[in-house]
Amino acid sequence: MTDVVYTKHTRFDWAMKRLLRQKANYGVLEGFLTVLLGEEITISEILESESNQDDDWGKFNCVDIKAIDSAGDIILIEIQNSREKYFFERILFGTSKAITEHIYKGDAYSEVKKIYSINILYFNLGQGKDYIYKGQTDFYGLNTREELKIQRRERKFITGSEEPVLQTVERSAQEIFPTYFLLMVNRFDELAKSPLAEWMEYLKNGIIRKDTTTPGLAQAYEELRYYNLSDKERQVYDRYMMNIAREKDTIETARDEGLAEGHAEGRAEGRAEGLEEGKKLGKLETARQLLAMKMDLPTVAAATGLSEAEIESFAAKN
Repeated sequence: MTDVVYTKHTRFDWAMKRLLRQKANYGVLEGFLTVLLGEEITISEILESESNQDDDWGKFNCVDIKAIDSAGDIILIEIQNSREKYFFERILFGTSKAITEHIYKGDAYSEVKKIYSINILYFNLGQGKDYIYKGQTDFYGLNTREELKIQRRERKFITGSEEPVLQTVERSAQEIFPTYFLLMVNRFDELAKSPLAEWMEYLKNGIIRKDTTTPGLAQAYEELRYYNLSDKERQVYDRYMMNIAREKDTIETARDEGLAEGHAEGRAEGRAEGLEEGKKLGKLETARQLLAMKMDLPTVAAATGLSEAEIESFAAKN
């Protein structure tokens, strides 16, 4: 029977922000991507983005890495700790932005890169029982249900040839359009009997088996130990975890209080208009409390569903 060693490891989201950008630790990310995508991934570079900065927003919301694999495909890895109202719209924007950032004016559309958007969620999204979802853009005939294949002529090098020759290349929409992965960490609740399940176990509980052979996890076992961190780094990590716990508790408590106040106000009015007014009032009071706890305005707006203008107006009067 395989032993499970409960050595304390840093959470993957924090490690991505602080440790895994070091070239010596690329193997951890490469192993994770290899297991998830089902093919060997070699990272050539990791590109920075605005959300990678060490600011208050990054402490408790999300952190992302934009990597380029050996084939030149772009891989976006994003971690989300708190629910966001327009989550799908935002990941669509992220992939679109990545595409436009990596094609220059005047380039042929053939230069458009394949994008993998990998989203690790520490909250439940939508209705479903699975803990990993994959989405792509496919085209099928309404009558025949056959998949549309794309044929085009491209210049490619043939073995033994010094000059590229024209070849007919057949591609599917899956090879062109972005591929999205949603990993629902909180939904994972099973024995780690496969490499992907071992990774999910680590993402959720920080558990890595000492004798693991899963790509990336053996290196993670050594490199991501909590007690391998310097005293300063441990303090930073502990603060990060406290911020996450406080953020989650604050939003859940504030939502419950706002909903209760909304219902109370609605009952006092005794009519449908009063109920709606009460709910709105409850949300505004929730927003005011969150602002008082030093949360930034865009986060408060996303958490309550209110506009920034409504929140600012109510806060100014109260």
